Amino acid sequence: MTVPTRRALRLTVFLGESDTWHHKPLYAELVHRAHAAGLAGASVFRGIEGFGASSVIHTSRLLSLGEELPVAVVIVDAEDRVRAFLPRIEELLTGGLAVLDACEVLTPGTPAPPGDPERHPGEPGSGR
Repeated sequence: MTVPTRRALRLTVFLGESDTWHHKPLYAELVHRAHAAGLAGASVFRGIEGFGASSVIHTSRLLSLGEELPVAVVIVDAEDRVRAFLPRIEELLTGGLAVLDACEVLTPGTPAPPGDPERHPGEPGSGR
């Protein structure tokens, strides 16, 4: 049995853990805006080592740099919903890196209607 999938868009924003927006962690602001926009979900991942535009390596192994670890905020939803969200965060993306990736979301237990254009060829009910 093939698990049904849906096409989606993944927005990943890479930033520093100490980046802020109006005295609030920037990653938290991104998550709260995604929630307010009604997006499907957002998660924050704290890195253990990395570097960005500054070329300075930040790592959890060095006490002096341990508080500026890399952070990734990942948001996944339908492409049109993610693209509609981008203008709501444009002002926040001044120092980080934002990446958009096409992806597939597994939707077990949620069969798509027959002929659904979101289904991929060869999936049950795709008609191809």
